Amino acid sequence: MPNYFDNPKSKLDLFRQKMYIIIYGVNTPAGKAFDVGLLIAILLSVFTIMAETVEGIDHTYHRELIVLEWIFTIIFTLEYALRIFVSKKPLKYIFSFYGIIDLLSILPMFLSVFIKGSHILSSFRILRLLRLFRVFRLIEFVEESAKLKVALMASRAKIMVFLYTVLIIAVLIGTLMYYIEGPENGFTSIPKSVFYTIVTLTTVGYGDMVPTTALGQFLSMLLMVTGYGIIAVPTGIVGVEIAKEVRKSIGKEKEHNKLNGIVCAHCNKEGHRDDAKYCYSCGHYLNS
Repeated sequence: MPNYFDNPKSKLDLFRQKMYIIIYGVNTPAGKAFDVGLLIAILLSVFTIMAETVEGIDHTYHRELIVLEWIFTIIFTLEYALRIFVSKKPLKYIFSFYGIIDLLSILPMFLSVFIKGSHILSSFRILRLLRLFRVFRLIEFVEESAKLKVALMASRAKIMVFLYTVLIIAVLIGTLMYYIEGPENGFTSIPKSVFYTIVTLTTVGYGDMVPTTALGQFLSMLLMVTGYGIIAVPTGIVGVEIAKEVRKSIGKEKEHNKLNGIVCAHCNKEGHRDDAKYCYSCGHYLNS
């Protein structure tokens, strides 16, 4: 890799260094202005895509909306290429979370040349607003999102077992509903009956399939009541893990508070426990 980040030599190296500071840094006025401008452009582009789906607006301003979408796409494409160009490790950025999101935000418009209507998927670029936390240095939000991520990862095995169990129940009950109600009552196949079971378990209730037999209605009532309990299970699993993370965080904070900042008069070391009598570094007696 070139060393233009440490010892820029040519004009190209200087340009890369300056652009890197602007694009990836948020501590300079230019860097913050770039990020804020980018966020505004993302919002405007999403609003443009949404407006195109409104029949009255699209009928009147269809051409203008398409032009705006292409302008935003070109801007984001240039920004994506520039990020790769100035990045210290281009492949790391390309395959990173933000790198993949940046790529997916510009692909739909180019795909619309071959697949009609695919440009609507450009609205997924709203995910790029996740950079908001980094731009405005909302550290507390980043820390809380990290706790949530850890809690979800810790509970993934339990959730997978839960979903696996629900799937088995749905197939079994769906098969029974197909046998009890039959095609004459709208349960034309086991997959459709499983669909009805899942819809009932989740308390959605579209109403497109309704049991008419007494046994089918009784089984549906059991599904409805069971659904309330099933919905609460994943919430409880994740809630327990979040509580664990909170307790760990409180424990770390208490442990940190025990290190009350008593300074050793002999070697100037800090961070001693509040019940410490001697310096952990030089062994000198500490004056409280």
